Amino acid sequence: MRLIASEPCKSSMIETRAIASANALARTVESCHNAGVNLKDRTVLVTGAGGFIGSHLVEALIAKGCQVRVFVRYTSTGRYGWIDSFRAEIRQQIKIIAGDLRDSDAVRDAVKGCDAVFHLGALIGIPYSYIHPREYVDTNIVGTTNVLVGCREHQVARVVQISTSEVYGTAQYVPIDEKHPQVGQSPYAASKIAADMLAESFYRSFGLPVTIIRPFNTYGPRQSQRAIIPTIIMQFLESETIALGATSPTRDLTYVTDTVAGIIRGAEVDGVVGMTINLGSGTEISVSKLAEQIAVLLGRKLRIREDADRVRPEGSEVARLVSNNSLAQQVLLWRPLVPLGQGLRQTIDWFQANPSGIRSDYAV
Repeated sequence: MRLIASEPCKSSMIETRAIASANALARTVESCHNAGVNLKDRTVLVTGAGGFIGSHLVEALIAKGCQVRVFVRYTSTGRYGWIDSFRAEIRQQIKIIAGDLRDSDAVRDAVKGCDAVFHLGALIGIPYSYIHPREYVDTNIVGTTNVLVGCREHQVARVVQISTSEVYGTAQYVPIDEKHPQVGQSPYAASKIAADMLAESFYRSFGLPVTIIRPFNTYGPRQSQRAIIPTIIMQFLESETIALGATSPTRDLTYVTDTVAGIIRGAEVDGVVGMTINLGSGTEISVSKLAEQIAVLLGRKLRIREDADRVRPEGSEVARLVSNNSLAQQVLLWRPLVPLGQGLRQTIDWFQANPSGIRSDYAV
């Protein structure tokens, strides 16, 4: 009987060719796109542009001479968050694209022709994530996938994925560097961990030029009242007593202009593709001490009432966050410039001038 050598499995051959092709593409893209992007006169897209940090980023990019597109969530009201508050001469320089991160076609069309994409769009409210975790999966994970796929398809030169220090959970050691374990202590944190891992996977699998920027707690004008500093300020302006949840947790606070500067550096700098980089002050302050400092700046006597509705579920509270920002200093040549006292003063002044400005129903 004659033995006939069997042919290689066709599916195995296809898989081998696909892997080889992906590896070759990754090597080519990485070698071409590890250089930073000179943003002047370049077309850039900002997702989540109607939100707190996103709106400040848009203004900074316009000041650098960028051609700015903003991807904002469509609403029947036709409102675009803080973009609506821009002066006419600023708005005229922006191309507004209304859509939904969960819509892959809309995202792909928005990305087409862009040199850099800053992906800030996300559902961010931690308490809401306890009630509707599926929405966080759809927007933060599926939405990020759509951005990454679109950027790969259209060969975007730099993708800046915006993370959050919430992915670290309560500090297991301090200061927290980028090697600190990630712990999903809320559905929101878990969704952002997944989004960051997807971004990393597109870099490793396809050579997509992604840099992950991980801000700690950013504060400043336009921030939502659900955040701790606006909560304290607005309650002081309206009442003799402020209601807070846990007051012992510590946070690392960075003024919004410093955070925006670090995000932009994530697109401009050579050699940071594939990196995750913390942005933070490297100092921490407890909620109680923060409230005391704001009370002093407002000339008010501090009276705190514990509010059980503001306390996170047991095991979900992040007790301590303080960053190690040495990598940002080394590779981005970035460090925060606005001291906490100055930043709080500027934030208080803005909220006093805009007492109803934060009560917006817009969501990024």
